Formats: sequence, C-alpha cells, structure tokens
Amino acid sequence: MEHKDKPGISPVIKIPRIAYFLFFTRWLQLPLYLGLVLAQCVYVFHFWVELTDLIGAVLGNANSLQHILDSVTIKGAERPAKLTETAIMLVVLGLIDVVMISNLLIMVIIGGYETFVSRMNLEDHPDQPEWLSHVNASVLKVKLATAIIGISSIHLLKTFINASAYDEKTLIAQTCIHIAFLLSALAIAYCDRLLSHDRESHN
Repeated sequence: MEHKDKPGISPVIKIPRIAYFLFFTRWLQLPLYLGLVLAQCVYVFHFWVELTDLIGAVLGNANSLQHILDSVTIKGAERPAKLTETAIMLVVLGLIDVVMISNLLIMVIIGGYETFVSRMNLEDHPDQPEWLSHVNASVLKVKLATAIIGISSIHLLKTFINASAYDEKTLIAQTCIHIAFLLSALAIAYCDRLLSHDRESHN
C-alpha cells in the first residue's frame, strides 16, 4: 500500500551526511572573524595612543612631542624641530587612515559572517547599517574595493605632502598603484552591474 503525502505538508528532505558535514564546516571561519575582532581592538588602542600623543604634544608634553615628530619624519627627510601644521596634518591623516582600515575590518567581519557563515537576523534592528540590508558577495566586493581606494588615497596624500623626501620613481609607483586600485574597483563594479542586470532579465 502506497503512502501519500498529506496535502499541505511538505515532504521531509533527507540531507546526506557528507552534505551536512560540508555545510557545517562554514563555522571554521568563525575563529578567523574573531581574530579580526582582536585586530580591530589593536587598531582602536593604536588610535587612542596616537591621539593622546598629539594632544600631549599640543599641550607641551616633551615625550609626546618627540613621539609625534619621530612618527611623521620620513627617512632621508629633515626632522622638524617643533610641531608644525604639516606634522599635525600628517598625524591626523594617520588617524583617518586607522579609522578607514577599522571600517574595512567591520565590513569584512560583519559582511563576511552574514554572507558566508550565518544570518544575523538584524532586519528590524534600529542600528542596522544601511549596507548590511542588501549585503551579498558582490556588494561586499564593491564595498571593500571602495574602502581600499580610500585608504590608498590617504597614503598617497601623505606621500605628496612629503614629496621632497621621495624620489621620482617612488612617487610614480605609488600613483600607478592607486590608479590600479581605481581601475580594479571600476571593473568589479561594472561586472557586478552586468551580473545584476542578467539576474533581473531572467526574473
């Protein structure tokens, strides 16, 4: 006698053990994301150390001043004798660089976990980032490429501020690397747009 499925009840699909095991291995990435959280903590600590030294140097602390001047002096360039506007600008650019790398880490940690490990179910959370509402592998690649361009821009600006301390080949090389990042981001965004258009045409 044949057993028929009751109407309205979906048949239970038996998942092969090997498939279940492979699916479970996604949790092996969890320690990697936890490690990036620790790296984030290191960047936060570094940010506050640099900011504290900058404030101390402005207020006249000799040790803080020496640390700031050492950190902004490029090898082969003349070391400034006091806290100049250029030195303050370089320190602030360094702080912005730390913040942008920290943002990059956040995108990799949260976006990567949401995309490759498990859903966070933050749809109704009031503090959910805007980009997380539509995150997927393609969106994450574009966001990361954009963040890398921002970081590269900061480094290139710091180089041009101290352009006299670098030779022409170094300046050209860094500019070419930055342009390569720009072209790569444009290529990724263009490919993502083509894939999105292809998916929409099939729906």
